[in-house]
Amino acid sequence: MLIDKYGRPVKSIRISLTSRCNLHCFYCHNEGQMATKHEMTADEIEILLKVASKLDIKSVKFTGGEPLLRNDIVDIVARANKYMEDVSITTNGTLLAPIAKKLKAAGLNRINISLDTVDRKKYEEITGEDMLDEVLNGIKEASAAGLNPVKVNIVAILPIEKIMETVKTVWKLGAMPQIIEMVNIENGDGDDISHIEAYIASRAIKVRHRHMHRRRIYTLLDDEENEREIEVVRPIHNSAFCAACTRLRVTSDGKLKPCLMHNNGLVDVITPIRKGVAMEEIMKLFERAVENRYPYWR
Repeated sequence: MLIDKYGRPVKSIRISLTSRCNLHCFYCHNEGQMATKHEMTADEIEILLKVASKLDIKSVKFTGGEPLLRNDIVDIVARANKYMEDVSITTNGTLLAPIAKKLKAAGLNRINISLDTVDRKKYEEITGEDMLDEVLNGIKEASAAGLNPVKVNIVAILPIEKIMETVKTVWKLGAMPQIIEMVNIENGDGDDISHIEAYIASRAIKVRHRHMHRRRIYTLLDDEENEREIEVVRPIHNSAFCAACTRLRVTSDGKLKPCLMHNNGLVDVITPIRKGVAMEEIMKLFERAVENRYPYWR
């Protein structure tokens, strides 16, 4: 297993498949990567996953941009399933409904879908497109396909009452809401949501912690008195969040990226792969990238 200088094991890899997207969300940080038109092929992605599995990395999450814009996304998931115990995707959900079952059959375990509001006008203001129905259908089809848990990412940019409207809709669709602090990569800051978490905590009947990032998951009662969960993700000015990070990232143009919040310590892995170097050499590049990891908030 790869372990960085701060004692943090690397257990998962987060691979951006493209920087393209069909939405235009004003807060998008594009996974902290520089804009590029270059993308790795499915064969190259498979090599990365094979190497990662040799280094005891057992989980992969595919991101973008919008990863479902890749015409070969089902094939990529099937290849990942050969090497990873857990395969997941983060998507805006607009293209999901028609292929949710195909992704499940290919080996996708779970999915994160972005939906900041169920107010149609607000959704279009945030994303630049009127595609709310497509996203709601995507959540329904993901749940029906058994991509559990289906998590819905709600970036906390609206008042708490509007956030809770979205939360209740997500519960009714059979998914789990995940409220996230907005991150500003340019200045390394974001919007504090302690008041939102305090509101949720005051109504919770119990709370548990995930090891990853020490995230809190609150159990609340819905309008029918059923127990439902909300996960809160607060990376900003949060040393506990960074101390529990177990991810290594890969940009869509093939660079190992130690941290979302900066581009220090990038390691070009795609050029050596295209030159046909031995697997042992690629493993060394992974080791170098992990050596470059440090907690952004310390």
